[in-house]
Amino acid sequence: VQLQASGGGLVQAGGSLRLSCTASATRSSINVMGWYRQAPGKQRDLVASITNTGGTTYADSVKGRFTISRGAGENTVYLQMNSLKPEDTGVYFCNAKQVFANYWGQGTQVTVSS
Repeated sequence: VQLQASGGGLVQAGGSLRLSCTASATRSSINVMGWYRQAPGKQRDLVASITNTGGTTYADSVKGRFTISRGAGENTVYLQMNSLKPEDTGVYFCNAKQVFANYWGQGTQVTVSS
């Protein structure tokens, strides 16, 4: 499975960005898709995920500001990021999980200036 991510960039604090990730697999073959964030010198942590039945999970730090969703009829997930903070800065990686496999996209940089 290949994951193609896009949508990162530089934004001022309080601004918004939307990340997109498309998987080269059927929707039914992927159990969960999500976004992880890795800040410089830190581990990669879950930001948000969504199951193929629509269940969502969010990191506490982004609840109420970020929304993950799936495109209808396609294997694409979106991460709408509002009210961005400097601490949201990092490389965002798309992830897809199947029963016995785990896939990562190439990462997209998000930089939030204060």
